[in-house]
Amino acid sequence: MQKTKSTTREWIESLLIAALIALFVRSFIIQAYKIPSGSMEPTLLVGDHLLVNRLSYVVKVPYFDNVLFTLGQPKRGDVIVFRYPENTNIDFIKRVIATEGETVEVRDKVVYINGQKMSDPWGHFRDTPPIPREFAPKDNYGPYRVPKDAYFAMGDNRDNSADSRFWGPVRKENLVGRALVIYFSWNSDTKDPFEYIRWSRFGRLIR
Repeated sequence: MQKTKSTTREWIESLLIAALIALFVRSFIIQAYKIPSGSMEPTLLVGDHLLVNRLSYVVKVPYFDNVLFTLGQPKRGDVIVFRYPENTNIDFIKRVIATEGETVEVRDKVVYINGQKMSDPWGHFRDTPPIPREFAPKDNYGPYRVPKDAYFAMGDNRDNSADSRFWGPVRKENLVGRALVIYFSWNSDTKDPFEYIRWSRFGRLIR
């Protein structure tokens, strides 16, 4: 006669199965992120919590980041999460501005791609005069040709973003995925307890 499983054993097995499913989903499909800085304002605010599709571009070996195969290519305007090129233990989020083979240049805060002014509905600036390129690459940069399997990324908050203008392109092997949707948003700066949660941002698609 088959022994009936103990309640404790069933509980442990259920937990292990749930943990394996969660690990698989996090490693290959969907991952949650929290926005820690204002570099993507006003698209993304400090305290926004979002979901990222890890199957947008590449499939990797979990924890080693070796690319197994490519599913798609980032396009101009995509908001991507990637490993910070100068410290791959840190994840960054920025917007793709130029792709491989394209030449990007910034002239007095205006972005040009292959010599043509780029339609740029995402860029936001403070009302300050442009900084000459000899002092900083923020407002005047390039021209720079994006290498193969790489992408030029910038924050929407152009006057307050450390991005490809400062540390170079995002390599394909450092891609994590594409930002999809805001599922929660917490405003830690307000003193009004009724404004801690930004209800209006729940479910907002990231474009």
